[in-house]
Formats: sequence, structure tokens, C-alpha cells
Amino acid sequence: MTTPEDQSPEPQPASEPKDRIYRSPWGMVGGVLLLALILWLGVDALVRGHGHTPWLALAGMILLVPLVSAFTLRPAVFAGADRLRVRNPFRVVTLPWGEVASLRSGYSNEAVTKSGAKYQLWAIPVSLRARKKAARHQARAAADAAAGRSPGGWLGGTGTGTGIGFGMRGARGGVLADGPTRSETDQVIDDLRELRETREKAESAQGEVAARWAYEVIGPVVAGAVLLVILLAV
Repeated sequence: MTTPEDQSPEPQPASEPKDRIYRSPWGMVGGVLLLALILWLGVDALVRGHGHTPWLALAGMILLVPLVSAFTLRPAVFAGADRLRVRNPFRVVTLPWGEVASLRSGYSNEAVTKSGAKYQLWAIPVSLRARKKAARHQARAAADAAAGRSPGGWLGGTGTGTGIGFGMRGARGGVLADGPTRSETDQVIDDLRELRETREKAESAQGEVAARWAYEVIGPVVAGAVLLVILLAV
């Protein structure tokens, strides 16, 4: 009979990261406002218009509603334990982590595969203004550190930060002074890079890159455009 000390603990399954969904909040807000305006003007033209006006309004709505939705509400990035799924305005791309070579962040954020293909991440737009603000904050924090000032101090006082001033700590434990040290979208890309590095060797994260066109968006847009051209030509 084995004693509890002799029993080896059963191996526990490794915990996998939860799926994450990234969207552009401002893009969604702008999309909702644009759609509300289009529907308001379109319905008003359908009800009160005369002659070809209702038909033009209908064709315009068939064209504009899916088009606006595609560029504002539709884009999303789904980061799972095994793959990155990118839903852009007119394409859906599934990238196993084993096939992702890098995640680049320049004037746009994009995923680069080992074959050299590039896929833009529409749902994670780059904010140059936020990036410059973060860079200014980093420079100011470095200058304060060089001068021996506490970045979290009040009244611009000097010291070690244990007196009057208390540094505010963010989610990652870094001391925040007057602003972020990284822009929000750059931080998202950093998180995705970390997830890729963690999961790229996993057996379940291997496979082929799959990309398909979003015909559910392209179809109505083309139909609305053709109908609008025909009505304008008549």
C-alpha cells in the first residue's frame, strides 16, 4: 500500500489563454452614427420622395449600409490559444500561431506570415497622436529620472517618491505620471506578440493560413452599386 508521500501528483493540463476580441470603439461609434444618418435620410426619401427619388434612396441604402458596416462595425481581431482570426472589411483570414512570423506596427498594424504574406489588422488602427503622446511622456519620465525627480511626485518636488507624491500604478505595475508610456494600440500589439511567442510551438497551433472573401458584404455592395448606376442612367 502506498502512502500519500509515495503517490506522484497527477499532471495538470496546461492552462490555455482565453480568447481575446479586439475592436475599434471609435470606429463602432462612428459607424452607428453614420448608419443612423443614412437610414434617417433614406427612409425619409422613401416616404416623401417622388418619381425616381424613392428608388435612388433604396439603391443608396443597399450600397451604403453594408459598405459603412464593413469598415466600421465588422472589423475585429480574435486572438485565441491556437490561431489569430482577422476579420477585415472584405476578407476573413485565419492564421495559426505557428504560421505567424511577426506582428508589425508602423503606420498600420499587420500580421506577417512565414511565407511573407501581409494582412492588415483593420480593427487595431494606429493612432500617431497617441504614439507621440506616449513618446513625450517617456522622454519627460527619463528627464525626471536623470534629474533625480520622482515621476509621481506632487508640486514638482524632488525626492525618492516616498514622501508627499504617490505614483499611480497601472495594470502592468508600471508607475504612471502624466500619461501612458505606450499607446493603447501598441500595447495591444505587444500583447499579441507575447501570445504568439507563447503559443507558436504548440502542436495545436500549427496548420495552414486560410483566407476567404466576405461575399455577404461584397454581394449587397455590388448589387446596390449596379442598381444605382442603372437608375442614374435611366
